[in-house]
Amino acid sequence: MSKQRELKKEALSKAGLDPNNPGGIAEQITMLSARIDNLAEHLKTNRKDLHSTRGLLQMIANRRKLIKYLKRRNLKLWEELAEKLNLKK
Repeated sequence: MSKQRELKKEALSKAGLDPNNPGGIAEQITMLSARIDNLAEHLKTNRKDLHSTRGLLQMIANRRKLIKYLKRRNLKLWEELAEKLNLKK
């Protein structure tokens, strides 16, 4: 299994979400958060990696849009997810 898949699976189980439903909004936000954390660690050691920096900014923007959508649709789920993932409120 690839490192990315293991990372996503671990993040979903840590957040208490169903790994068999990766298309749900909460699952997508969780997987994006895991990828963002992983890429942020990479950029700490490779500061001049501009391509990865651009990818990180795109992932952050995508996660922000999904969070905004989830907040509009299901406020209770958003609050639970924000608490589990330590997201800003």
